[in-house]
Amino acid sequence: MSQTGRLTRRISLAAIAAALTAACAPLSMFATFTPKDPAARSARDVAFGPEPWQRLDVYGPHRDKGQTPAPVAVFFYGGSWDTGRRQDYNWVGQALASRGFVTIVADYGLYPRVRYPGFLADGALAVRWAQDHAAEYGGDPARIVLVGHSAGAYNAAMIALDPRYLKAAGVERSHIKALAGLSGPYDFLPFTDPIAQRIFGDAADPPSTQPTRFVTAQSPPAFLATGDDDTMVFPKNTVKLAARFRAAGVEVEERHYPGIDHVRMVLALSRPFRNRAPVLQEMTDFLHAHAD
Repeated sequence: MSQTGRLTRRISLAAIAAALTAACAPLSMFATFTPKDPAARSARDVAFGPEPWQRLDVYGPHRDKGQTPAPVAVFFYGGSWDTGRRQDYNWVGQALASRGFVTIVADYGLYPRVRYPGFLADGALAVRWAQDHAAEYGGDPARIVLVGHSAGAYNAAMIALDPRYLKAAGVERSHIKALAGLSGPYDFLPFTDPIAQRIFGDAADPPSTQPTRFVTAQSPPAFLATGDDDTMVFPKNTVKLAARFRAAGVEVEERHYPGIDHVRMVLALSRPFRNRAPVLQEMTDFLHAHAD
């Protein structure tokens, strides 16, 4: 690659990183123009609840007639619980679909309209929609995996681990076969960070907001990954949650990727940045091992 090409790539990555943090135009441009995996959006802008933000998109793998139903992945994006939209993560939906998952990318309520635990209730409703409708798109509603990055990894972990949310949404907990969390905040008491204070500060029982509290022998197996260069959500979150899984006797695959920061973790799912870390391959191998 020429010096100009390398510089352009660095500038593009910096713009995308800023967009992932601030949910601004460059991320939408990346979602529009980046090369994507061979998968089709099966449904768009589907309501999974009565609120205007409770919408999702579905991406389906290319499958031959007569094939057995595919496992289902529900993906939650990050954005500090106050930014993000599903349309900007179509490349994640297509990446997971190309790996054999009927994939749902769901929006959820954002601050200031929604605080904890409202976005978890939203996520559980999206999983309920997957349970009720995945078969219409070639998916198996009894084989669901939850996937998330950053704040979305927190959402996925809490929905998978704390039984209150799936129960309230009417989801059979045994249908959740595995969890995949990328660079997630799982153990962040006390609430000293301004983001945590405004999102979780009104919680009556702060310890009940932490995924590490809810790991039991009945928890689904987990793929937990972080980047060694992550200074936004420190790798110790992944270390602590993985330790809880091991202590409970539940299978966990803990991955630490050198040279990968918070944003590059999710970008590694995209075709342009996939050669930086084998996140997609290792994550989907783990999920298939437990959902197939």
